[in-house]
Formats: sequence, structure tokens, C-alpha cells
Amino acid sequence: MSVMSGAQVRLPSGDTPERGPLLLWMIFTGLSVFAAVLLWRYGLIRLMVVSDRTYISTLIGILYIVTCGHCFWRTRAIAREAEAARRCRAILSGPDGANALGPDARALPGGMVSDHIKSLVTKAETQRAGRIDQTLLLRSLADRLRGSNGFGAFVSDTLMKLGLLGTIIGFIIMLAPIAGLDAADKVAMKSSMGLMSDGMAVAMYTTLSGLVGSILVQTQYYMLDEATAKLFGLATDLTEVFVVSVLEREPDGQLQ
Repeated sequence: MSVMSGAQVRLPSGDTPERGPLLLWMIFTGLSVFAAVLLWRYGLIRLMVVSDRTYISTLIGILYIVTCGHCFWRTRAIAREAEAARRCRAILSGPDGANALGPDARALPGGMVSDHIKSLVTKAETQRAGRIDQTLLLRSLADRLRGSNGFGAFVSDTLMKLGLLGTIIGFIIMLAPIAGLDAADKVAMKSSMGLMSDGMAVAMYTTLSGLVGSILVQTQYYMLDEATAKLFGLATDLTEVFVVSVLEREPDGQLQ
């Protein structure tokens, strides 16, 4: 096996660097923070927190911040895996690429795609002859790449339902004084109008925060899913072109 040392691996032109998905997330989050600062500067966030007696809007905000942290962690992981996959392609597409598929493929950088390639090499050695079908291994790789990305869909749906719950509670608060309302009692009328106004504020603020939070979460995880899909496509092309084709040429599934 040839050892590649001292040479700098150059990525093919047109590739998105490792910081690509993470940079998109940071730009989106920066714009969101800027909008939040403006809303806080004009007192709108403070007004929402004070007006929502159920604190559902506050709960939505806290859950959104936690979800942003999770999305950052997942985006960073996918970006690192994509960088490792590109380095694998740079090594395998080089003049000594076939030698990198030697025992345990130690010349490849660590990562899920490298683990997938090592599994293919092990399968070829065990199978010894015939066509190498990597369908099941690709499904396993796809599941591992997706990881906990489904958390975003769960949180987005939860934020929407929390907003709907706040809407229902707000309407209950708003309509509750009407049952015992006496039109001749001006004091009671004034108190009832205040309760109706509070209920309407709860309904509107919780609905607004739930909708906005759900849209922002969906946007972040859409970008994450796009980066994950591109990484999976890169891994599929890489293994089909530079790994499976080489392993199938060897009569015993091993590289000498």
C-alpha cells in the first residue's frame, strides 16, 4: 500500500468547502438575531412576554433557542463529514487511489463515508467474487447521516401546536366573562372588557410566536437536510465510481 504523506490534498473545483453548510446556518441565524434585536429595541418582545399570561410564547422562544443549538451541532457534524468525504474522493481519484483500498483502508480519513468504504472492502473480501451490491450498506449510511435530523420536524410541529393551544386558551379567557355579563353594571362591563382584551392578546401572541418559530425551524432543518442529501449523493458517486468498480475487478475481492 502506498502511503500519501507530505502532499496536500486538493479538492476538485466546484466543491463546497467544509464551512459551506455551517456558513449558511450562521447567516440565517445572524439575520434572525438581528430581527430579534430590533423587536426587543422597539419593545415588542417585552410587550409579548408581559401580555401573555400563559407564558406559552416564552416557552416557544426557549424551545426555539434549544432547537437552534441542536441544528448547529448537526450542521457542524454534516460539514465535517462532507469534508472527510471530499478528501476520500481526492485520495481515491488520484494515481494511487486503488492502493488506498488495501487492508482496512487505513489511508482514508476517519468518518462515516470512510467506514462505509471499509465495510465495502470487508464485504468484497468475504464475498470473494461476483457483483458487489451496496444497497443495504447505503441504507445504513443514509440512516447514520440523517442521525437526529428528525428532531427538527418534531419541534416545528410542537411549536405550531403550542401556538394553537395558546389560541384556544386565549379565546377561552376572552369568552369566559360573557356568560355572567350584566349590561347595566358598568364596572363589570369594564372588567369584562379588560379580560377579553387579555384573552385576545394571549391568543394572538401565542399564535404569532408559534407560526414564526415553526417557520424558522423548518427553514434551518431544510438547509440541514439539503446538506445531508448532497453528502449522501457524494458518498454514492464516490463508492460506485472509485470503490465498487475497483473491488469488482479483483478476482478474490482483495487488492494486492
